[in-house]
Amino acid sequence: MAQPEFDDIAETFDFLEDWEERYRHVIELGRALPPMEDALKVPANKVEGCASQVWIFPRIEGEGPGARFDFLGDSDAMIVRGLIAVLHALYAGRTMTEVTRIDALAQLARLGLDEHLSSQRSNGVRAMVGRIHAVAESHLAAAG
Repeated sequence: MAQPEFDDIAETFDFLEDWEERYRHVIELGRALPPMEDALKVPANKVEGCASQVWIFPRIEGEGPGARFDFLGDSDAMIVRGLIAVLHALYAGRTMTEVTRIDALAQLARLGLDEHLSSQRSNGVRAMVGRIHAVAESHLAAAG
């Protein structure tokens, strides 16, 4: 159920020899993430539960369960920007129904991130995933 962009990341991780190289790759993904305007870095878009400053601004096209999900994200920590980029590859372009069905932690386990992130970073990833799912579930509930 992964997106092709996420599958590409997983294939790259398989190719890279060690975790230092993989961390560098995650940081590069974060550097390639489009910048988020400072005007969007407001408390309503801040993700609580992250050790770093993290913002996620959802962008939804369409109505109901078939609406497409996308988001802008940013962080003051480069590794976290990279993790946001990984989540973007996993979720962007999905329908709201698909978003709620993605087991992000299982997908991220394909990358071995579950084993190599600190507990604070793991909690932050769970908080970001929780925010994404909450946005989708709220949209679906409002659609009736």
